[in-house]
Amino acid sequence: MNQISTTELAEKIKQGEKVNIIDVREDDEVAAGKIRGARHIRLGDIETSLNELDKNEHYYIACRSGGRSSMACEILTENGFDVTNMTGGMLAWEDEVETGK
Repeated sequence: MNQISTTELAEKIKQGEKVNIIDVREDDEVAAGKIRGARHIRLGDIETSLNELDKNEHYYIACRSGGRSSMACEILTENGFDVTNMTGGMLAWEDEVETGK
C-alpha cells in the first residue's frame, strides 16, 4: 500500500499541487476540523460512493490515526482506484484545517 506522511502531504498542498483528499472519519470528527478541500466520505459509505470517484484521479485517504484510512485504501484499491494512505492521520496533522463542514 502506498503511504505518505502528514508532512509530505502538507508540503504538496503548500506547493500548490492538486491533491484529492478523502477523509473517512465520522461526521462529528470531521466537524472538529478536516484538511482544507478534503472530501468527506465515511468509511462505512466508501463502497456505496465508488461511482462518485474518478478512477483516473489519485486519492489521498485520511482518518483519525491511519487505521480506517488503511481499510478504505484496501477497498478502493480492490475496486481499481489509485490511492495513498496518509499515515498518522489527523492526530499527526499539524497544518491548517477547516471546521464546521
